Amino acid sequence: MLQRSLESTVRSLGLGADVRDGRLALALVDVSDGGKPRLAMLNGDRMMYAASLPKIAILFGAVAEAEAGRLQLDGERLAAMANMIRHSSNSDATRVLHWVGGERLLQLLESPRFAFYDRAEGGGLWVGKGYDSAPAFRRDPVASLSHGATVYQVARLYALLADGRLFEPRFNALMFDALSRPGIRHKFVAGLAERPQAVLWRKSGTWQDTHADSALVESGGRRFVMVAIARSPEGGEWLRRLAAPLHDLIVPPQAARLALGKH
Repeated sequence: MLQRSLESTVRSLGLGADVRDGRLALALVDVSDGGKPRLAMLNGDRMMYAASLPKIAILFGAVAEAEAGRLQLDGERLAAMANMIRHSSNSDATRVLHWVGGERLLQLLESPRFAFYDRAEGGGLWVGKGYDSAPAFRRDPVASLSHGATVYQVARLYALLADGRLFEPRFNALMFDALSRPGIRHKFVAGLAERPQAVLWRKSGTWQDTHADSALVESGGRRFVMVAIARSPEGGEWLRRLAAPLHDLIVPPQAARLALGKH
């Protein structure tokens, strides 16, 4: 069972107490069979400050508004969206949020169609402040955070994207493109350097002792999502050490070797 395997992996890495104390949240979703995802979580519905990880929600909002015909995406805007994700540009994140509108983004996140933030279920993805010096325009109702997330709702966004159910195909492709080719090579990216066949679509976040990462991964003929938020000075190292073991819970070693042999 995936849940038991995730729990065992975390214990083997010496992180069990950090999960129990609420310093580490994890979600792992096998989406290889789109109609039958397998989900395992630890502190999955805990609302946590997530630094730059919620920039994925700003990207989502921009693509949602483009799909609805309310935002025109020219070359300049697409470049800003990609830079916001790949290189975590704060100035581009603030620009894109302005194009969408802060309150409009929150409406989309809480809308019945998407429901990426549900106050009755513990929260979810929230962006209540630009990535600049301006004060928060609205903090989330659950934990009063300006930039927050639950690992479950981040994983759910990736799972819908992977299954082609987030947007129409052309707009799904825009999400995939912005999340591709990570420009910051730490945490999950560094950890999966040990699994060179793996391809990632990814957004991370770091601020002081908060370390977050999220990725859709293709490897060995499998496809899975992993999301983590850690609150510790060592959190970035935790995420790096977690990446390969989480990969191996989904991708059998033989499949990984076969995939590597094809390159």
